[in-house]
Amino acid sequence: MSFPANSRYAATETAVHTLPDGKQVVYLRRRFVPSPANFALLQEHVVVEGERLDVLTARYIGDPEQFWRICDANPVLHPEELTAAAGAVIRITLPDGVPAPSAE
Repeated sequence: MSFPANSRYAATETAVHTLPDGKQVVYLRRRFVPSPANFALLQEHVVVEGERLDVLTARYIGDPEQFWRICDANPVLHPEELTAAAGAVIRITLPDGVPAPSAE
C-alpha cells in the first residue's frame, strides 16, 4: 500500500492482520496528529466569507491537496471548521518538524 508523496499518509506505516482463514489484510497504522504548538508560524490568515480551504491551501502552499497541513497546524476536528466563520484566524505554518528561520 503506497500513497503519493503529498498525502498525509505517505509516511504512515502499514501492518498486516491475519484472519482466521489465513487471509492477510494490510492496513494503515494510526496516524497521530502533531500538536499545533510544534509548527513554526509563517503568518495568520483572517477568513473572509465564502473562502474555501482548498483555495487558501493553493495560495499559501501551492497545492490544494495539502489542505491537511493547514488542518494539522490548527486545533480543529473537521477541515470545514477553519473557514466556517468570517473573521476566524487560520495559522499558516511550516510543515511539522521544520524549524522557523533564525532571525539573525
